[in-house]
Amino acid sequence: MTPPIIRTKAELRAQVDGWRRAGEVVGVVPTMGALHDGHLSLVAAAKAACDRVIVTIFVNPKQFNNPSDLDNYPRTEEDDARKLARFEVDALYVPGVDQIYPEVFATTVSVAGLTDVLCGAHRPGHFDGVATVVTKLFTQTRADKAFFGEKDFQQLQVVRRMSADLDLDVEVVGCPTIREMDGLAMSSRNLLLSDRSRVKAPALHQALEDMAEGLRGGASASALAQEARARILSAGFTEVEYLDLRANDDLSLLEQPDRPARLLVAAWLAGVRLIDNIAV
Repeated sequence: MTPPIIRTKAELRAQVDGWRRAGEVVGVVPTMGALHDGHLSLVAAAKAACDRVIVTIFVNPKQFNNPSDLDNYPRTEEDDARKLARFEVDALYVPGVDQIYPEVFATTVSVAGLTDVLCGAHRPGHFDGVATVVTKLFTQTRADKAFFGEKDFQQLQVVRRMSADLDLDVEVVGCPTIREMDGLAMSSRNLLLSDRSRVKAPALHQALEDMAEGLRGGASASALAQEARARILSAGFTEVEYLDLRANDDLSLLEQPDRPARLLVAAWLAGVRLIDNIAV
């Protein structure tokens, strides 16, 4: 059975208030729709940890710095609802823009430091949009736990910091990246790839794995990144925005994984921006 669709914050609040009066643990999985198995793994994790689960779908205009990227973002609400049916989700919250950003809306949530590098350096204002909308979704759903994928690792760390700094009392749970059989990280943007480009896309993950192997052999991250960039471009990508080894906690740049760290990459393939990361 497809989940009931809620479109207003007033209706959502009435529903959640009943759950909370009953002492039930509420989980939320914030998404922008075009659900794939990566999203569904978050839903499964939420179902296992919570009494009630809300999935949100909101294509957030404030986190797109390119208007055409916003226009082209896949919107598949009916298909998304069908995919959620087997999970017995308690509510699908699909607010209109007016429910998130009313006409007089004038507040921005900004997280310093973590947002100055990687995607933040290439997408001005992106993480302000993420932090603002996630704050709204946390307060509107009144969730106890929120589930995010590690594929968007910088986003996960920004949300964790924002939630802690603002005392939002939401446990932010990171869940492993789900991959296709050929290693490509699942993403809604993969739907925008042509068949020809889709064949080239796994080169991104392979470059990360090769770098990780080189790091284990004692090579420096900067030297390995130079070689990996060349391989990514030769595979058919048109631009590598970044390919870095960063510390997990503060995303500082590293030459060696001498503390918990991630290799992170963003690159363009046939007009589609793809990101990925792996732990090292």
